[in-house]
Amino acid sequence: MLKALDLELTHDALATSTLSHGLKVFGDRWTVQVMLSVFLGIRRFDELQSHSGIPRPTLSNRLRALVQIGVLKPRLYQERPPRHEYHLTRKGTGLYDATLMVWLWEQRWGSRAVALPQKLHHKTCQHDFSPELTCQACGDKVGMNDLSFSLSPNARLRHEPLEGMSPPRMSTRESAEMSLGLRVDRWSLLVLTAVVLGCHYFDQISKVLGIGPNVLSRRLSGMVEVGLLRCATDAHDARRRLYRLTPSSRDLFGYIVCLSTWAGESHLHEPSSIRPRHLACQHSFMPRVACDHCHQTLFPWDVSFTSSKAKNT
Repeated sequence: MLKALDLELTHDALATSTLSHGLKVFGDRWTVQVMLSVFLGIRRFDELQSHSGIPRPTLSNRLRALVQIGVLKPRLYQERPPRHEYHLTRKGTGLYDATLMVWLWEQRWGSRAVALPQKLHHKTCQHDFSPELTCQACGDKVGMNDLSFSLSPNARLRHEPLEGMSPPRMSTRESAEMSLGLRVDRWSLLVLTAVVLGCHYFDQISKVLGIGPNVLSRRLSGMVEVGLLRCATDAHDARRRLYRLTPSSRDLFGYIVCLSTWAGESHLHEPSSIRPRHLACQHSFMPRVACDHCHQTLFPWDVSFTSSKAKNT
């Protein structure tokens, strides 16, 4: 973790991070759902809409945006009427690690209404598996506590102050239904990242993210309610509250780091301003998602799955 907390540095690093920019693309509840569905082999508009329950105008907008950034490519089939299928591009396939981390989190903590595969099967080793986050340099399994973090704001990335991005309002019903891709949105993941970087007090989180007190208060209350944060009284000052991660939010770290890496390598072509280092091997940490049985890197074409509501790929 950071040795000393510099709020200005942390604010600038978050604002120019590949994570923040990546979440502008994949930080809403519907876009993640679309990508999950496409990785399940669901490619036609009507099938995507039926499987996900996304309103048709919203789905149309999300698909158009994903095509524009080069993650999906439409293919026109000469039927009556003509129909498009949406296929992953090479850039889109690069999101597979993040998608596997979504699946793993949902298996442990989620309550997603849309059916996801119950089992994943690795064709290479012929075993069912769970994906595990590993270090690309040494191959060891990695958790959040196995890393240290340094911050270096990236001047080449457009600096858009986080306070200029208005967090969406979250109703009581929304907070009660929070789950990744549906209610864990861009701002929730940025709050969790701020806590990872050492911001445990309300004023610290507000400062580094630029969220107004009333909005942040509602956001933190919702995250505590659904178990993404725990709140305790500071032992040294009873007037202050400490916010810490829970097992549920710690398990989101794999998704956060995989999405950040994809955004830097495939979308922005820039290094992130938040730079993790693997303590065990002392290399800069690059995530690799592997099979927990044979420990080999996972690729979409090497994985099959069973699901009652989605086609096998």
